[in-house]
Amino acid sequence: MNNEQIQDIEEEGGLGFWDHVEELRQRIIFSVIGIIIGCIIAGIFIGDIMDLVLLKPAASAKLDLQNLKPFGQPFLYFKVILVVGIIFSFPFTLYQLWAFIKPALYEHEKRWVSTITFFTSLCFFIGVAFSYFVMIPSMLSFAASFGSEKIKNIIDINEYFSFLTMILLASGILFEMPMISFVLSRFGIITPKMLRKYWRHSVVVILILAAVITPTPDPISQLIFAAPLFLLYEISIWVAAFGLQKRQASEAASDNQNA
Repeated sequence: MNNEQIQDIEEEGGLGFWDHVEELRQRIIFSVIGIIIGCIIAGIFIGDIMDLVLLKPAASAKLDLQNLKPFGQPFLYFKVILVVGIIFSFPFTLYQLWAFIKPALYEHEKRWVSTITFFTSLCFFIGVAFSYFVMIPSMLSFAASFGSEKIKNIIDINEYFSFLTMILLASGILFEMPMISFVLSRFGIITPKMLRKYWRHSVVVILILAAVITPTPDPISQLIFAAPLFLLYEISIWVAAFGLQKRQASEAASDNQNA
């Protein structure tokens, strides 16, 4: 974008180009501050987070964990603090994103920014909880029971943490499917009819995702991961229909005001 284009935008009224850049900078700073606060909270309770939360699935599956690096545990604790801090601050970071987009929305669209932030955060945490209480115990039980009894399973703690992080975050993101469908339908990008049309394609994609994300070849674990995704896709169709209905109502109201 050249200087003449920037000047034209600023002359049209509203926020200018550099105002948007400054607003983006502030939102990024606020998000980083939120992550730092989340990390501080995680650091205060790091002992309980490690013993009562992260290490509990391995203990329940009777898996032995070990550290193979001289400074493996200090670096592990720093990584845990960072990841947990990001998860803790997710709703605040998400709100900063919507706050940056908010000036570009219509007045009737700005009213549902806080609602979307709440339900998006809720879907994310439901996905994290589902993976922690359902998927991860099933996978670890399979890993602990599979193979010869003469081979002892002693897992590297860093590999274990990478496994937990991948499953927790992937599940949290995938559980955002209904909210993504709502937002896209509100902007007219997708429709319920479109989602119905590609239902069979979604089945194949979900099964592939389940096979890729779940690190175990256990078909039970893959089905446990895929089953809620099928349900979420169906929910997304209904949510998209609701979003489309809201969009049509808003457009009708705007047309009546302009008439």
